[in-house]
Amino acid sequence: MAESDTYHYRVILRALDEIAGAPAPLSLDALAGRLGLSPAHFQRVFSRWAGVSPKHYQQYLALDHARRLLRARHGTLETSAAAGLSGAGRLHDLFIKWEAMAPGAYARAGDGIEIAWAWQDSPFGPMLAMATDRGLCGIAFAAVRSRDTAFADLAARWPAARYRADPAMVTPLAEAALTRRGARLHVFGGPFQHKVWEALLQVPDGHVTTYGDIAARIGRPGAARAVGTAVGRNPLGWIIPCHRALRRDGALGGYHWGVPVKRAMLAYEAARTGAE
Repeated sequence: MAESDTYHYRVILRALDEIAGAPAPLSLDALAGRLGLSPAHFQRVFSRWAGVSPKHYQQYLALDHARRLLRARHGTLETSAAAGLSGAGRLHDLFIKWEAMAPGAYARAGDGIEIAWAWQDSPFGPMLAMATDRGLCGIAFAAVRSRDTAFADLAARWPAARYRADPAMVTPLAEAALTRRGARLHVFGGPFQHKVWEALLQVPDGHVTTYGDIAARIGRPGAARAVGTAVGRNPLGWIIPCHRALRRDGALGGYHWGVPVKRAMLAYEAARTGAE
């Protein structure tokens, strides 16, 4: 990503806070003034990041829009299944090669595995990527949490693994993950978690689902709470789109890397899908 991406995201993050706290939509002049930027400069930064104007973008940030999405689109899991978009099919759609970690290695908490890592800019702030020789195994975001906290969080999932900084190896994989094209994944998790994560991959860009719908889709109706836990343990934020899971009432709920990041991801996808 370009060096300016983190700066742009910081502007967007501040804009999201202002928009979320405003009782009514803000005009371009009012929003730019709150951020200490000229309207023209803010418009350029915002449109480059979101692909749409601030006015259009605010429509995708409103809670009532999330609720409309939920009413209109939360059945996408069943729709995808009916159309033949199984987990493998969706992965093929995204040009992702998914290789699950062997159960024995998972049980050993990564013992014998070497994991490379690197930081880079992303549309959602600083991003930490981790990878084995088979592909990406972890993605974290540090716009809300500190970098040290984000690193410790991912590393704690595989405490017996060996870690090394290796931007040359990891950065190309991370770039592919951000575009969801050509990414190779080495997914660490248990069977139930894998089912949940595969269900998330069936939700198209610009759409949302609920924990209850995911539970029903994987044959575990009534297990919405367990699904929520599995969603929260997703090690590959953004590429496995756990940010698309909302509460039944349409509220955003929590997000492991911070609700502002989740709000930004949903709006980013919805705005770009709408623009297309």
